[in-house]
Amino acid sequence: MRAAALRRISSLAPLRAKSPAALPPRRHACRAMSDEQAKAQAAANDDGEPTIFDKIIAKEIPAEVIYEDETCMAFRDINAQAPTHFLVIPKVRDGLTRLSNATEKHKAVLGHCMWAAAHVAKEQGLAKGYRTVINDGPEGCQSVYHLHIHVLGGKQLSWPPGC
Repeated sequence: MRAAALRRISSLAPLRAKSPAALPPRRHACRAMSDEQAKAQAAANDDGEPTIFDKIIAKEIPAEVIYEDETCMAFRDINAQAPTHFLVIPKVRDGLTRLSNATEKHKAVLGHCMWAAAHVAKEQGLAKGYRTVINDGPEGCQSVYHLHIHVLGGKQLSWPPGC
């Protein structure tokens, strides 16, 4: 019996580590570019011009604000992807248009925004859990170049989160 099992195992292709170049390309479940991906590709200019979030902060555009202090603001996402979906943004960009632009001088505002995300999540009844997401750059599907934290919850979320 043992000899037969060894013959079956030895007949299998040897398991060798292959270089990344020798591996076939990964197949992704999502092939077509989504509307959000197209928007992100179109918005990839990071030019420092006022964004929709700057206009919300300035009260030029209405938003359902659920939290605000001197450093940040939280408001409901108009394109909600979960029963509870809000954004947390710093009120002053100071070069922080995307997470990859963060420097040491941004540590306090980044920490405060994460604290605010947790604080508002509790206020919104997300005690069972939630997800935080920061999209960065065109391939990260960032469509507004003003750093923002998505907080999603109110239902069982799946993994992986998407394409």
